[in-house]
This record gives sequence, structure tokens and C-alpha cells, in this order.
Amino acid sequence: MRVLVLTNMYPHEADPSFGAFVFEQVRALRGLGVDMDVLFVNGRASRWQYLTGYTRLWRQLRHVRYDLIHAHYVFAGWIARAQLRLPVVQSFHGAGEMLGYQGWLCKRLAPLVDRVIVTSTDHKARLGYAPAHIIPCGVDLTLFAPQPRAEARRALGWDPAKRTVLWLGDPRPEKRLDLVHAAYDLLAQRRSDVELQLVSRVPHAQVPTYMSAAQVLILPSDAEGSPVVIKEAMACNLPIVSVDVGDVAQVIGGVEGCYLAERTAADLADKLALALGHEQSAGRAAIQHLQTGAEAETIAALYTELLRETQR
Repeated sequence: MRVLVLTNMYPHEADPSFGAFVFEQVRALRGLGVDMDVLFVNGRASRWQYLTGYTRLWRQLRHVRYDLIHAHYVFAGWIARAQLRLPVVQSFHGAGEMLGYQGWLCKRLAPLVDRVIVTSTDHKARLGYAPAHIIPCGVDLTLFAPQPRAEARRALGWDPAKRTVLWLGDPRPEKRLDLVHAAYDLLAQRRSDVELQLVSRVPHAQVPTYMSAAQVLILPSDAEGSPVVIKEAMACNLPIVSVDVGDVAQVIGGVEGCYLAERTAADLADKLALALGHEQSAGRAAIQHLQTGAEAETIAALYTELLRETQR
């Protein structure tokens, strides 16, 4: 089986964390023996990339024979669907993708492709497409594992006397960094030993060091699908404070050291104070079923089913 992955998020030199979950999915599928090429359309660098993406796709299809195209994110999906010869699997990755005109494009695209993948029940409801398959992104438990905190803090040059609130991600508006700052300011009024670390655009392989060095992860986003950062933090046994967004409530529910908060600075600060009472969470044991390998096996089975259907 040979698959062309068409995506507008993928790690590259200027941003080694960009679309790391797509990279991990591709790597896991290759590990199962699926032959995969990646066509990266970097729309963040230039919107013109989306126009040239059509030409690049047709050029690729002329030179290589594929069985199907797997598109990630809506703009890549519209490029993939410009051809009708190959079946298209479309992955939508976040509830933020459902906002505004992008949401309109997602809803128009879904019935035009052959399979649709979303990340959570909430994400599927926002898309409003009943045949969509719910396949949350997994986490590589080999890469994401607890490290000794003192060593991790020393590697990053963090003050060993401070207790660190970590936010990690792409600082888009829906990520609500305003709430991160507001909650931290309230927390800092109660105790002087805390610090806030905002981390973006670091190589994916370095993320476990940041998570091992911190005392708690905060996530107050307005919209998420199945945030990978939550599962990565759990794999590192990092306590978590998050609002109820995407599938977070299902992933962290009942896990010691992890707390759901209202989307207010006051409640986030209260839950951060509680989380700081835990040296570690019990997250790693709770996400054994959410490994990247299991995700890849489900997607590979979907590929096989689709190809059997189209080859009848």
C-alpha cells in the first residue's frame, strides 16, 4: 500500500514542533509497513503555497503511483479532492478548525471525500458529519516518559527553587494565553515560589524534558479536538489543570493530580494551587490505550477497508 500524505502542518527547520502529531502518525504507519510520502504545503509561510499546492500534487501524481491520499487539515483536503482518481481520507485535527469560514469549508468538504477522521465526540458534533470516524492522536510512550526533575531543570537552566507552571503550544487566539497570564498572576499573589514558562516551537524530542522539569501544565483553550499536549503530559506524569474542552474530561477524569477548571482566572488559579500539591500525577498508567501504535493500527485498517471498497 502506498499513501501520499498531504498536509499543511509538518515539522520543518523554522518550526520543528509544527504538526509534530502528523509526523508521529506517519512514522507509526511506516512502522506498520505502510509506504508513505509526505507533501507539505506550508501555508503559514505564504498563502500562495496553497495555490502552488495543486500544481505540486499533480506533478507528484504523474511521477508516483499511489493507492490513496491522506489529507490533514481542511486546506490540504481541498487540494487533495481536486483530483478524482484516488480515494481521499481527510483528517480534521481540532475544534478550532471548525471556527469561522474554516468550519464552513470543513462541513462542505466532508461529504466530498471517502473517509473522514475527527479527534473526539465533541469534534464530531461540531463537524456535524455522522459517518466521521473518531480516532484521537496518540502519544509515543517511548519518547514521552518521566525524567528526573532536577536533571531536566538543570538542562533547561530553570531555577531549582521555583515551582513551574508550564504552557506549551502554538500561541493562537483560541489558546487563551490571556487566561494563562491572569491565572498565574493570581497564583503568584498567594505564593512567591512559582514561575510561568511559555514554550513554543521547540523540537518534539525536547518536549519531554520541559514536561519533566515543570510541576503543572495549564490548558485553558476555547477550542480543541483531542489535545496531544494533554496526553504527552500524562505520559510524563505531569499534573494538569485544564478546562473542559475537546476530550480532556474523558482523558484526565479521575486521574490523581489532574484537575478540570472553569474557564476563569480565579478557578484556574485555585486548581493550579491544588495541582502544585502533587509531585507527580498518575497519568501514564491511564493512557496506555492512547499510544501512537494503536492509533496507527486503526488508521491502517481504515485504509484497507477503503481500498477494498473502491476496488470492488
